[in-house]
Amino acid sequence: MICRLKGVRNMGLQFSNLRLYRTQSGLTQEELAEKLGVSRQAVAKWERGESMPDIECCVKLAELYGITVDMLLRNMQAAFQSGLDDDEHKHIFGVTKLNDKGQITLPAECRRTFGLKTGDTLLVLGDEAKGIAIVNLGSTPFAPSDDN
Repeated sequence: MICRLKGVRNMGLQFSNLRLYRTQSGLTQEELAEKLGVSRQAVAKWERGESMPDIECCVKLAELYGITVDMLLRNMQAAFQSGLDDDEHKHIFGVTKLNDKGQITLPAECRRTFGLKTGDTLLVLGDEAKGIAIVNLGSTPFAPSDDN
C-alpha cells in the first residue's frame, strides 16, 4: 500500500515535530520516504508544514517511531510553550527510547544545559497523571539525611 500525499495547506495541525522524530530515529528524509513509499520531496514538504501526510502515513510514522498517532499529530513545542509562556528556562530536548534494560540516553544538549556528567546521581520522580521528572543530585551518591 502506498501512502498518498495530500496537498492540504494551513489546516492548523503543525508537523514541526516530524523532523524531530525522524532525526532522533537516525533516518534521512530519503530513507523515511522509502519506508513509507513516498518521495523525499513529500517528506520535506511535511516537515516544512507545506502539506500533510494522509492518515495511512500517520499510522505508519507512529508505528515506525514507537509512538501514538496522537503524539505524532500534536505540536509538542506549542503545547509545551502554551503553559510556560513566561519561563524561558524550560526546554524540549528531543525524543529518546527506553532500551530493554530500562535505560535512556539523554540528548547531549540536555547534558550540557544541566551540566550532567558521568557519575552524577539522578533522582527519578513520577506522577502517573503528569509523567516523569529527573533531578540532578550531583556527583556525590545520594545518601538520605538523618535530619528527618
